[in-house]
Amino acid sequence: MPYYRAVGEIPHKRHTQFRRPDGALYSEELMGVEGFSSESALLYHVGLPTAIVDSAEWEPPGPISGAVANRPLKPRHFLTHKLDGAGLDAVTGRHLLLGNGDVRLSYVAATEASPLYRNAIGDECVYVESGSGVVETSFGALAVGQGDYVVLPTSTIHRWVPAAGSGEPLRLFVIEATGHIGPPKRYLSAKGQFLESSPYCERDLRGPSEPLLAEGADVEVLVRHRAGGTKLTYAHHPFDVVGWDGCLYPYAFNIADFEPITGRVHQPPPVHQTFEGPNFVICSFVPRKVDYNPLSIPVPYNHHNVDSDEVLFYTGGNYEARRGSGIGQGSISLHPSGLTHGPQPGAAERSIGAEFFDELAVMVDTFRPLEIGEGGVASEDPGYAWTWSGRHSGA
Repeated sequence: MPYYRAVGEIPHKRHTQFRRPDGALYSEELMGVEGFSSESALLYHVGLPTAIVDSAEWEPPGPISGAVANRPLKPRHFLTHKLDGAGLDAVTGRHLLLGNGDVRLSYVAATEASPLYRNAIGDECVYVESGSGVVETSFGALAVGQGDYVVLPTSTIHRWVPAAGSGEPLRLFVIEATGHIGPPKRYLSAKGQFLESSPYCERDLRGPSEPLLAEGADVEVLVRHRAGGTKLTYAHHPFDVVGWDGCLYPYAFNIADFEPITGRVHQPPPVHQTFEGPNFVICSFVPRKVDYNPLSIPVPYNHHNVDSDEVLFYTGGNYEARRGSGIGQGSISLHPSGLTHGPQPGAAERSIGAEFFDELAVMVDTFRPLEIGEGGVASEDPGYAWTWSGRHSGA
């Protein structure tokens, strides 16, 4: 995180006595990344955050070991809404679509509150396609809704609670890193402030504003970790933090607050970059004015990012470049390295003279090849690869 935040009660000096009303000490917890050499937060617990009373095996959803290579190599299209089901929650109900050693991409339409969960492998960036709810964390609660990116730092204990009575699932596109996710370094000053050239800034980020206190004993927390999964039982409820401060905490950013960068001719995807992670980037394609050179062609040119697999999650509006391909709300396309990709036939000509694109999409570009998980296999549209030619040699 690029800036400091303080919530609740904290002592004047860190690592000094801070006492509860009964005279006992609050338990201080330092949560930090990259050892003691990067961002951190200090949390003050009523109970001991180290006190566990049980540990049991737990199998996390969507093991990457079950994914299959993109063979034969071809563009692919996944219809995520085919993965809807009854009684799913945002943690155990995830369907793995795509993944590699750096990142996992999953989808879930959650209708139930999730268990308490801690991802001890890396940060998560979760995009809310539709629906609303609350993400409860040890730092406090975040109300979330359509268009929100929710960034959860590594090992944050949290749970997802869909809004009650809405009748609509909380649809989530889940990006799980094996490291940390944050704003691109080129958007930040040497001291971490967003630059004037950045398409968003500190004012656009929402963090917890007050503590979230819960009572309870023998509370279960599901943990995804480097060796697999474990169900830990804590002696005290982990939501017992009376205050915290620092530069490491969960936050939300709505895609509607991303200010698009446009030009006289078509701009390349890096202008849409929103976050970066280890060996991948996240971009936002938002409604915007398009190219204003009188001879411009507003849709993308055919391109081949030789070092990247490109994943695009279509989450609103009308994506003109894909008309006629079967792409719709909730679709995810995979255009892998090794293939040239571009707009559907006729899209370039149709786009000439357009002044505005009403499209909304989230892109993830990875620098290692992606494999296909069980959710991808179950939701694939088998005809997508042939939509540029209009035929398949075996047909």
